[in-house]
Amino acid sequence: MSLLTTENTTQSGRNVLAALVTVGALILQVAVFNRLPLPGQVTPDLVLLTVVALALLNGEMVGAVTGFCAGLAADIIPPADHTIGRYALVYCLIGYASGLLSDSMDRSSTVPFVAVAAGALFGTLLYAAVGMLLGDPRATGAVIARIVPVQVLYDVLASPFVIWVVMRLTRRAERAKSPRRRDLAVPGYRSRARERAL
Repeated sequence: MSLLTTENTTQSGRNVLAALVTVGALILQVAVFNRLPLPGQVTPDLVLLTVVALALLNGEMVGAVTGFCAGLAADIIPPADHTIGRYALVYCLIGYASGLLSDSMDRSSTVPFVAVAAGALFGTLLYAAVGMLLGDPRATGAVIARIVPVQVLYDVLASPFVIWVVMRLTRRAERAKSPRRRDLAVPGYRSRARERAL
């Protein structure tokens, strides 16, 4: 009974942390990054990067739910100039796909960066494809060919910082729960892999 309670508490803490990190990413995206005058008229997608990082740390279910909620919030927060549900669909699918790689995090230190680069590429392409299906006049082949490489480049450049912040917050939250433990590994994905083994 106490193991079950501890596991539920740990999962609840991870869910709360995922929600707080996602809200922080949304605020930073809307208030700061969307206003940056970067070349190419696009900015890094912090919300997508955060969803991928959280999915890599917590698995496909948290990735899908976080992606859907973050996407829905991104769909309705001004300046929302697109059909509601586009970001929710894209972030949900990317979060789920990234979460499938959460078990691979122990095997290689490059997995997070490759997953974020792939998530940025497929997320941008999926968003454009959904826009084309819905008849968005801004989702043309020429616009996509011009924007996608720049968007992916910005996302890849921002990804080490986003991954570091998410892992650091996860590590700090796990340390606060068990102050005696002196594990130098990032506990978010290592402890999750251990939990699955049990």
